[in-house]
Amino acid sequence: MITTHVRRFTTTAALASVLALGGVAVTTASADAAPLAGHTAAAQAAGFYCGWDDRATPPTISRGSKGDTVREAQCLLISLGFGVGQHGIDGDFGADTENAVKAFQKKYGVPGGADGVVGKNTWYGLRNY
Repeated sequence: MITTHVRRFTTTAALASVLALGGVAVTTASADAAPLAGHTAAAQAAGFYCGWDDRATPPTISRGSKGDTVREAQCLLISLGFGVGQHGIDGDFGADTENAVKAFQKKYGVPGGADGVVGKNTWYGLRNY
């Protein structure tokens, strides 16, 4: 399933880049590689997305949170080289995801410190670093 979401990101990012430069893009991507409903080239060009949650600043999540917003954070963490545990992108914000968030926050000096909570500043970092 991660392959589909990475493919969505790659296809959308490539399309947004071409369109941002004033070109015309032709793609042969499969239907499952299409971005989720509501995605726009402008929104995609504004930051990195995995396809689970396309909001620039999703709600704050922390240990115990579950769902697609957690999957989005896990995917972004993995794409930046921070492992989220043996279960990977499972939508469950457990100890391994919390440790990955803390490591990310520490490495990039996210304002607010390494608290393991994915709030506004951490979302910005995940989307833009």
